[in-house]
Amino acid sequence: MNDHAQPRTCPPLEPTAAVVVVPTYNEADNIGRLVPQILARDPRLSVLVVDDGSPDGTAAIVKALPGFGERILLLERTKKEGLGAAYIAAFKWILANTKFDVVFEMDADFSHDPSALDEFLVKIRDHDLVLGSRYLYGITVVNWPLRRLILSVGANRYAGLVTGLPIKDCTGGFKCFRRTTLERLPLDRVRSDGYSFQIEMTYHCWKRGMSIAEIPIMFVDRQVGVSKMSRRIIIEAMWMVWALRLRRMA
Repeated sequence: MNDHAQPRTCPPLEPTAAVVVVPTYNEADNIGRLVPQILARDPRLSVLVVDDGSPDGTAAIVKALPGFGERILLLERTKKEGLGAAYIAAFKWILANTKFDVVFEMDADFSHDPSALDEFLVKIRDHDLVLGSRYLYGITVVNWPLRRLILSVGANRYAGLVTGLPIKDCTGGFKCFRRTTLERLPLDRVRSDGYSFQIEMTYHCWKRGMSIAEIPIMFVDRQVGVSKMSRRIIIEAMWMVWALRLRRMA
């Protein structure tokens, strides 16, 4: 485990209520299996599914799950607006309407193992942000084609070099924030999506001197459904890291 902590800014925290935010678009084949597995990990966990108007009935499956309206929450949006917009909408809703003291980001396609939530809940006691890293100790990625693996490793090194982020996995999407961390971030100014959204959120934490830890995770490529990766997302990330660097130098 790597700690990237500037002078410590957070007092110890014992989480009492945590929510796992899961953005979805056409995840009907996964969401009904994933949510119960998350809830089974710890009684403090709830799930907030953010669905971008999936035409495959993802939202209806969520509503039919036992515990809907209690530990299972749903934020429905009318159209697909991207990963970053979904997370920002969720974070704002959580801060305005709930008392959760810990907030997770997690993929809907089982790329992120629900069993890893246990270690996140331990590490967040002493940090503002905990990142699940695919590259902390070598490479812990399963079922990716070589081309995509090379792209991901290269993108992370590029992002770290340009921005100065001392993070092994800048683009990963398995994260755990304290509520107080999100309250300190400029959510209204975050405009990026995909890879670049993950980089930007971590960058804002680092620039504010927050305590950041990375823990190793095993990332397994989705077995069901279609990846949301696109050339636009990659190009956006390439330009966005330079915007962050220029902002840092200003």
